[in-house]
Amino acid sequence: MPETSSYRPIDPATLEYDDEGTPFSVTYGDVYHPTAGAAGQARHVFMTGCGLPEGWRGADEFVILETGFGLGHNFLATWEAWRADPQRSRRLHFISVEKHPFGADALAQVHARSGISPDLSRQLCAQWPLPMPGFHTLHFDEGRVTLTLLFGDALEMIPEIRAQIDAIYLDGFAPGKNPDMWSPAVFATIAKLAHSNTRIATWSVSGWVRTCLAEAGFLTDKIPGFGGKREMLSGRAVTATTRRAAPRDRRAIVIGAGLAGSSVAERLAARDWQIQLIDSAPQPAQGASGNIAGAFRPLPSADDGRIFQLTRAGFLYGLRHLQALQAAELRVRWSGCGVLHIARDIEQEAKQRAVVESIRAPQDFVRYVDVAEAGRIAGHAVAFGGWYFPKGGWINPPSLCMANIARYPGLITGRFGQRVARLQRVANLWRAVNETGEVIGEAPVVILANAVDARRLSLADWLPVRGARGQVSHIPAQSVPALKSVVCGQGYVTPAVDGFVPAGATFFADDESTHLRLGDHLENLDKLNRMLPGYAADYPTQQLGGRVGQRPVSPDRVPMVGGVPSVVSGKGYDPVTVPRAPGLNVLTGFGARGLVWCSILGEQLASSIAGSPAPLPYSLSERIDPARFLFRRVRSVAAVPEI
Repeated sequence: MPETSSYRPIDPATLEYDDEGTPFSVTYGDVYHPTAGAAGQARHVFMTGCGLPEGWRGADEFVILETGFGLGHNFLATWEAWRADPQRSRRLHFISVEKHPFGADALAQVHARSGISPDLSRQLCAQWPLPMPGFHTLHFDEGRVTLTLLFGDALEMIPEIRAQIDAIYLDGFAPGKNPDMWSPAVFATIAKLAHSNTRIATWSVSGWVRTCLAEAGFLTDKIPGFGGKREMLSGRAVTATTRRAAPRDRRAIVIGAGLAGSSVAERLAARDWQIQLIDSAPQPAQGASGNIAGAFRPLPSADDGRIFQLTRAGFLYGLRHLQALQAAELRVRWSGCGVLHIARDIEQEAKQRAVVESIRAPQDFVRYVDVAEAGRIAGHAVAFGGWYFPKGGWINPPSLCMANIARYPGLITGRFGQRVARLQRVANLWRAVNETGEVIGEAPVVILANAVDARRLSLADWLPVRGARGQVSHIPAQSVPALKSVVCGQGYVTPAVDGFVPAGATFFADDESTHLRLGDHLENLDKLNRMLPGYAADYPTQQLGGRVGQRPVSPDRVPMVGGVPSVVSGKGYDPVTVPRAPGLNVLTGFGARGLVWCSILGEQLASSIAGSPAPLPYSLSERIDPARFLFRRVRSVAAVPEI
């Protein structure tokens, strides 16, 4: 698996209309829906053609794949029908590919004219993602409805899906206008996601489409069409693959109540799982997640390397998660004050400018600012220009942990001041046992989210996770100028929180000391004054307070997320076939990027455990799989610089 892939910026669609007032694509020379109406087509062609709503009744989760999101009518009509059905599935997951997404304003304009529920349209537009490539996962109706948007080319996006699909909406512009969307390659990839009860429907009755579908393993029939179109296709997959059953015992033990543990606990609770959250500390977020504030921003690169992919996905998903917690009236302390990433010298400044020009990201995501504009944003002179993330900011990690734990009352039970001495496998259950031999938790699933301490426990002693000491210095707010934004680069500093300006952080692998050090304070102030010349030049270092945390890091600085292998050698296996300890999972290795990674990776692991479609592409899931260390040699953690 290559470490990087080509970055392909998204070209959004422009809303135009034909002479009859129907939304029209100049690029493809075709309308987005028939004149008779998008909502009517959604209900007749796609829902009826796929046997809905009857098909989802009695299901735990029903998963739909659509090949062209367009203006979102099919999703909104399906969501509306699902809501109205008292016998609906417990959850609805809708996956849709779109190469040229519209903006939220265009969607709202069209929906207002199409008879779609205004309430559902408003909810969709409120969460609508920036036009950035990759997967974008949106949650609605208290997490019972999930929309995963795949922005990019269908030929590249659909192979990245790992899910069992119950219904397939083949939509998009006419085969003659956009043949790639209706190609044998697309249909063959879709067929791999089907099971024996998967239904498929499309308005196209083209002989080419019927032949390609048959060759891919779909049996279709012509049935009456919609809106003046005499016929449409409806059919099912011809395969021996059966639908995987959802887990019946929805209980899990999560060991560790920091950012990792609280995030995956919240995501499982959203699926109605009962969570036993165990931590040896007297309350959550007492380890590396206990700092008063940390920077929240992605890390771009000109290629689409895994760090950019992960931080981009984590940043965009994390923003929606923060907003959802606030909408639930849970008190997360954070500020979207923006983040400046200042270059360390003229050469890096030029590279940062080149990255912004290369990726052509929306300015709401990142833009380059020169030294003068950066100084105005920060509220203090800066050494160089750099990246500016307008939607970035700072987060108080303990408040995020507490909000996650409180999100679904009654589903997460905290067991604090309890140290898990060992794990025992009894029949189909794991037991967490303390030092006296008392069972403090029992469940079919265990998640090791306890940083480096995970290596003490069963089958995890081989994991190459190491501790890295990080000291943050706390500068009294009245002693330094007030900042308007977070500033980072060689280090980081945030605006004042709780009367202090936190600046840091040092990074020393395999240093277990938890005491404050004068030398570390000097290092933090040196990095701070190089980013912001003269900012804290005269502050007496001996009076500084601070905090030390042990951050878990992997050798390649990428998190470990997934099932724990039950072997310690990859010989004779690959990441798909390597044996896994049943029900045993790990979520660690966040390093200094826990705030940007915790929410998306909590959802990633929860999806894997519950059997739901993942929020990350498969190629990226492989790169965070703990089993990767069985198959390749990696660089030493000390050789990879922290940014």
